[in-house]
Amino acid sequence: MKPKWLVVILSSAFALFWACNTSSKQGVSFAKDIAPIIHTNCSPCHHKGGAGPFNLITYQDVSDKAKTVAEVTKARYMPPWPADPNYSHFKGEKFLTETQINLIQQWVEEGKQAGDTQSIKYPELQYYSSLGKPDVVLELPEIEIQGDARDRFLVVKNLGQILQDTFVRAIEFIPNQKTYVHHVNGFMLNYQKAPPKSTINVLNIESESYEKDFAKLNLLDPSQPVPQRIHSAFNYLPGVFAAAYPEGIGGFKMNKNFALICNDLHYGPAEKDTTDRSKIHIYFAKSPPKRPTKELMMGTNGVSSIKPPLVIEPNEIKTCRSSLYIPESISILTINPHMHLIGESFKAFVVDANKDTIPLISIPEWDFRWQYFYTYPKMLKIPAGSTIHVEALFDNTLDNYNNPFDPPQRIQERTDLFGAGMKTTDEMLQFIITYLPYELGDEEIEL
Repeated sequence: MKPKWLVVILSSAFALFWACNTSSKQGVSFAKDIAPIIHTNCSPCHHKGGAGPFNLITYQDVSDKAKTVAEVTKARYMPPWPADPNYSHFKGEKFLTETQINLIQQWVEEGKQAGDTQSIKYPELQYYSSLGKPDVVLELPEIEIQGDARDRFLVVKNLGQILQDTFVRAIEFIPNQKTYVHHVNGFMLNYQKAPPKSTINVLNIESESYEKDFAKLNLLDPSQPVPQRIHSAFNYLPGVFAAAYPEGIGGFKMNKNFALICNDLHYGPAEKDTTDRSKIHIYFAKSPPKRPTKELMMGTNGVSSIKPPLVIEPNEIKTCRSSLYIPESISILTINPHMHLIGESFKAFVVDANKDTIPLISIPEWDFRWQYFYTYPKMLKIPAGSTIHVEALFDNTLDNYNNPFDPPQRIQERTDLFGAGMKTTDEMLQFIITYLPYELGDEEIEL
């Protein structure tokens, strides 16, 4: 008689063999295996009005692009997730495992089996935003972009009015011309009465008469108090989705009468004439924020210097660093690394008072087109007495296919003129940190 334990093992082994053999015979299907991967990692951008150039939602969508999907996922070109998942993790990260990549390959090789498509629960993706349906949508004035291969920097004023004063949890800039909109820094003005109208609402920052013309935006009304200014009310970089935190964290008050100002709307060089009409989405909060967020910016235009100076000579590969001492404990929510075209890699970490290292982010292969605001799954405590370190590698050789100059020219950061340091062909090294003063238990708060 066989021992009972041997019978159990043999039975389990047979069951596992039968399950694997059955699965192999059934093959990989879209409904069972591929749809969950696509809907989590691809559909948030690849849907109508999204950042992606075509839809990837239904079986037909993905089947039509199956060869492309297999190629770009195998090469890890898509989904775009520059941060190294072996170094640190973030909310909503889109990174395929080897198993998922192999499943896509197998699905295509086996003939793109559909499976039970009636059982698929499709994601609700009606908007470009990751935050769902906005409470208010504002459309910017139509802006002409000339096809003369030049950078353009604009200030754009947008007036708004809602039924009553409220609180905002997030404001998101939605680019219309995603190819050309490089970045936006925006603030909000809260007025007591209707904001003053202006003779112009779009202003060229680089105009010789900029300072004189700025008054034409008519931001101040002598008949009412100076409006409250909400700094960094919204920002945009390629690939960025707005961060929204749990109720009570972050956000700000918005008056019934307000204006949103794109203080620095940057269009990259265009080769042909076109127009842009981007939008701004506003999302209301249910209650006033209990803990308004704060912001630190290291590096270019920030509170910490860059060493050695960010000047990269032709044919030079150079590492630059920046460090910032943190005297009081803070809780980090979101981080945003930023460089331009000759950036090669980026790394940020913390060394605490005990000389222990806290990893923040590592981007081994910098990609100018994908610059996220990375939000941690939970608040990350940085103890008092710690130092934040940033290390970035720049490649000003022709081996860097993103180099804007051939032959290479000197490239550096510029902070001497307003907007000058923002040009695509200049360089920047920034690390922006959204944080809160630390409170006991922050480490357990899910973001």
